[in-house]
Amino acid sequence: MNGQWTCPHCNSQNCRHHKTYQTGHNGTRLLWRCQSCNRLFSETKATLIEGLRKPTSFIIQVLKTRTEGIGLNAACRAFAIAKNTLLLWERRLADCKDVLVIYALTHTFIEQLIEGDELYTKVNRNVPPEDCEGWTIVLMERASRFIWALQCGKKDRSLFSYAIQILRDVILRTGDVTLVTDGERRYGNLLFEICHEVLRTGKRGRPPKVLRRGVKVRLKNKGKGTDRTGHSRPKYETPHPEHPETDQDVTPADIHANHLEASNASFRRKNSAYRRRTNTYAKSISGLQRTLDMLWIVHNFIRSHFTTKQVPAVALGILQQGLSWEEVLRVRQPRL
Repeated sequence: MNGQWTCPHCNSQNCRHHKTYQTGHNGTRLLWRCQSCNRLFSETKATLIEGLRKPTSFIIQVLKTRTEGIGLNAACRAFAIAKNTLLLWERRLADCKDVLVIYALTHTFIEQLIEGDELYTKVNRNVPPEDCEGWTIVLMERASRFIWALQCGKKDRSLFSYAIQILRDVILRTGDVTLVTDGERRYGNLLFEICHEVLRTGKRGRPPKVLRRGVKVRLKNKGKGTDRTGHSRPKYETPHPEHPETDQDVTPADIHANHLEASNASFRRKNSAYRRRTNTYAKSISGLQRTLDMLWIVHNFIRSHFTTKQVPAVALGILQQGLSWEEVLRVRQPRL
C-alpha cells in the first residue's frame, strides 16, 4: 500500500536496493535504484515525511496530541515548534486522505447500514447558523464505525451533494446499502436524484423512477408530528419509492442515528474547533477541513474504536490490521 518498491519517477516496480545511508535524526534509510529509468530515490521519496528533518517519532507525537483535542497554538507552545511547521505537517497528513479513500473504494462489500448526521461549529466569526460555514456532514457505517464522509461547509445543496457523491461510489461497491437519518430529507432527495433507475414493467404509461436495486433510505422524523402546513407526519417513513426486488428488512428500531450522534460527542473532544461552551472558532473553512481530514485518517485506519475494539477499516474488511502512524506517514502520494 505504501508503494515502497515502486519508482516515484516512472512508476516502474523494477527497483533494486542501491545502498543504506545515515540520516541526522532518523537513523538509517534505504536508497533504491530504478532499473527502468536508472534514477536513485530514497525510501521516503514522495511520502509525507520527505525532506523533514525533525525525528519521525517527534512528528508523530505532535500530531497525536492534535488529534486528541489540543489546539494549534497550545501544541506549538508545548512542543516549542513554529506554527508554520506544524501546519506543514498537518497539511501533509491531510493530503493522505485522498489516497486512503481510493484504496477503501477498491474493495467490494456485501452489506452496509450508513447513518447520516450533521455537526455545527463557528468559523472565523459568530454568525447565524444558516449563514455559517461550520456545518459538517458525517456518513458513518454503523457496524464497523467506518466514516465515509466528513466534509464541512455551508449547510446547502453543495455540501450535501459532496456527501451523496461519496455514498454513490460506496453503493456501486456494495450489494445492499441502507441510509438512515434523523429528520434531514436532503440526504434521500439528492441520493434519489443521482442514484435512481427507471422501472420498466411492461405496463402502459410512463415507467416510474425508483432507487437502485439494493438501496434503501429510511427517515425518522423528530420534533412535532406536523409539518409547516399542519399536516401530520409519520414517525418513520420511506421518502422515495424503492426497487420491488430490494429486501425490506429494516425494522423501525433500526431507523436512528444514535451511534453517529455518540461518535459526534467524541469528535467534539478530539477537535478543539468543536468545543462547546467555549469561545472557540475555526479560523477558516480550509483549516477546519484540514483537521477533519486528519481525524478521518486516524479514526478509520489507526485508532481502535472503543466500542468495537477494532480499527474501523479492519472491522469493515478493508484492512487485515490497522495501520501505524509510521505506515501512514510513509504512504506514497500519487505522481502527477
